[in-house]
Amino acid sequence: LDYHSVIGTELVPQGGLSFHLNTTADLKALVSKGFRNPIIREMYMFPPATTDLEPERMMNYELSFTQRFNGRGHFGANLFYIKGDNLITNVRIDGKPRNVNSGEFKNWGVELSGDYRIDSHWSLNANYSHLRMDTPLDGAPEGKLYVGTNFQQGKWAVAAGLQSISGLYLTTGDAPEKENYTLLNATVSYKVVPCATLFVKGENILDS
Repeated sequence: LDYHSVIGTELVPQGGLSFHLNTTADLKALVSKGFRNPIIREMYMFPPATTDLEPERMMNYELSFTQRFNGRGHFGANLFYIKGDNLITNVRIDGKPRNVNSGEFKNWGVELSGDYRIDSHWSLNANYSHLRMDTPLDGAPEGKLYVGTNFQQGKWAVAAGLQSISGLYLTTGDAPEKENYTLLNATVSYKVVPCATLFVKGENILDS
């Protein structure tokens, strides 16, 4: 229960069900409400502050399935549907930035994830998400793919991950702008003593 002296009282419930299909598989359903009052910075501090912002509200519905594989890995799939209004976003009006409420929006999508330990040294993990928006939102991608691997041998460890983002909305409106990019990051570490590890980390190795 959220109380605000100006906006009033808002009930923010959440509930779910979990069903064990067998010893290695689960099916879950979740319904939850999201709510956020605009903060002082968004309303009063610096451009693009706007004093008449409304609270953000949304309802989220999810259905998920999880399958485990003999302690070596898991696979998960998640379907979701989001309906909300008044998401606070930044737009340009007469060439000047301004915080505004987005109005009603509906999003739906799917998320897939999995990991698997090949042996005592190697493991793999990956996830993919696709988002379908009836009203595009700034900073929201249509697709995101991640594939990673980990290797460990004695005191040495190597971790690498490739992330691909597609359809990232830079701007919305009558002439929306979208961007695609791919990142490759890697870390090599060595455990000098039980309480200290040295590491070298490379980010955006592909420079793309």
